[in-house]
Amino acid sequence: MKKTTAILAMTLSLAFAGAAHAQQKTMSIGTGGTGGVYYPLGGAVANVLSKNLPNVQATAEVTGGSVDNLKLIGAGKSELAFTMADAALDALKGEDKFKSGKVPLQALLVVYPNRMHVVTVEGTGIQTMADLKGKRVSTGSPGSATEVMAFRVIEAAGLDKDKDMKRERLGVSESVNAVKDRKIDAFFWVGGIPTAAVTDLAATPGLKIKLIDHGDLAEKMNAKYGKLYSSSKIKAGSYPGYDKDNSITDVWNLIVTGDKMSDEDAYTIVKTLVEKKADIVAVHKEAESFTLDNQVQERSPIPFHPGALKYFKEKGIGG
Repeated sequence: MKKTTAILAMTLSLAFAGAAHAQQKTMSIGTGGTGGVYYPLGGAVANVLSKNLPNVQATAEVTGGSVDNLKLIGAGKSELAFTMADAALDALKGEDKFKSGKVPLQALLVVYPNRMHVVTVEGTGIQTMADLKGKRVSTGSPGSATEVMAFRVIEAAGLDKDKDMKRERLGVSESVNAVKDRKIDAFFWVGGIPTAAVTDLAATPGLKIKLIDHGDLAEKMNAKYGKLYSSSKIKAGSYPGYDKDNSITDVWNLIVTGDKMSDEDAYTIVKTLVEKKADIVAVHKEAESFTLDNQVQERSPIPFHPGALKYFKEKGIGG
């Protein structure tokens, strides 16, 4: 009798394990290139979700950046994506790089401000934005929001992205290598601080990094594209050997999903990311901004998911 009970218990537990396994959800997170900040942060987010949510296996995917990520959401190939607010608004409206169709988006979390770096090195003759004229400049990889924002900064500076410079389309790691090899003179990169690839350039013997001021252009950019940008600073000491503040433009980053996620899943994901923030900060300090204070709709042109709003409301945040 005991033997039969044991076998029955074992069969039942296997059946439950099978049912649990059947419900395993895979969750793909669109991030960016390996030299940026989205990728390590996305890896930390994937680990936290996989560890804390039963039956969820989350993975961070290497991509070209925001534009690629939003297209993956639109195609149903990613459940979550890191994106800059400006690219997300274009996707929602079906504008610029999304003319082929609108992407239905909902915001889960406002994460941290992405800071525009206009990077060069001593000896290129570049001191100001105007000096980019006639130079070899990378404006970011084709699938990135670096490119979207770089074009807007260049335009606000009164330059023509096609006529005034010899333009390359490289990711941040490739841009750094091209500067080291003297193949380009400067590059645009919008990311968190520190960005690994920029740190690598700043620490290269025989080169002295220069960051070009352009914070005064935020107003002009907002006049044309809506209130997405603000002027900010990359503080002295953010990169090796960089000893003065750099006046820049920045834009908020979001984690977004499409229109398929249930309220329950959205609620659980947001709650987990906010409450397990310390595990993500251990990987990259920009995750310090995964706070409830930042969850205000004016920082996101994308409406919050109802599941996210439910969590914010419980915590006394208006959303």
